[in-house]
Amino acid sequence: GKSAEKLFSLSGLFAVYKPKGPTSAGVLNLLKERLLAEAGVQTNGNKRSQVLKIGHGGTLDSAAAGVLVVGIGKGTKMLKTMLAGSKKYTAIGLLGKATDTLDATGKVTEEKPYDQITKGDLENVLQKFTGDIMQVPPLYSALKKDGERLSTLMKRGEAVEAKPARPVRVYSLSLQQFQPPLFTLDVECGGGFYVRSLVSDIGKELSTCATMQELTRTKHGPFTLEEHALYEDKWTIDEIARSLEHCTSLLPGEPSHKKLKTEHPGETAVSCE
Repeated sequence: GKSAEKLFSLSGLFAVYKPKGPTSAGVLNLLKERLLAEAGVQTNGNKRSQVLKIGHGGTLDSAAAGVLVVGIGKGTKMLKTMLAGSKKYTAIGLLGKATDTLDATGKVTEEKPYDQITKGDLENVLQKFTGDIMQVPPLYSALKKDGERLSTLMKRGEAVEAKPARPVRVYSLSLQQFQPPLFTLDVECGGGFYVRSLVSDIGKELSTCATMQELTRTKHGPFTLEEHALYEDKWTIDEIARSLEHCTSLLPGEPSHKKLKTEHPGETAVSCE
């Protein structure tokens, strides 16, 4: 039918809103199911669903929300360049507690006093985490060892060695709010950066500990949460076609970050928060 023809002709990049809870892959599967159902394409025992080429550009943790860039048709080949682009996040950190996953989903491993920390202390510390810095990725992550995700190995109780510190880039970092024990950060960073590790490292630098409570990706490359992310009620063939048209003008942009090479091309696809 016409809907199926239109669906299989879609090509390019667009963005969807990933809510807190499902994995990035789960959101992508739901999107694919919706589109195939609307086009009247039967997927039970039918390999036609494999014909719809669709992928996402940079994993968001299941506990995080925000912009997820999606490639459809020939757009799937453009996703790799998205991974090297900058990303913006709003993160809420909690002082005085550390967890094994570095976020609110993990088990508390340490508690320390934080009453002595002022807003000025926090702002001063942020300067140390701006620019080109070294960062140790979290043990609970999508990075792989022998083909398996570190998070999967950790959940099985296997011993996992921390990956070595690696260079990452922070374009900007600012404190938006400070209501102890909570603090809110805005961060713009390059590929392969972990906001969870940043929050944990800030806690250590302040002689206490900290864990990330909430994370929202507000921008990925030229795609912003406010302007471009399609919420679930807009996951239709027509809405995506409109969005692809609207987003075409965005793609040649990002001159300030265009020339930056991804530091870890092999890992970046699975290493973004």
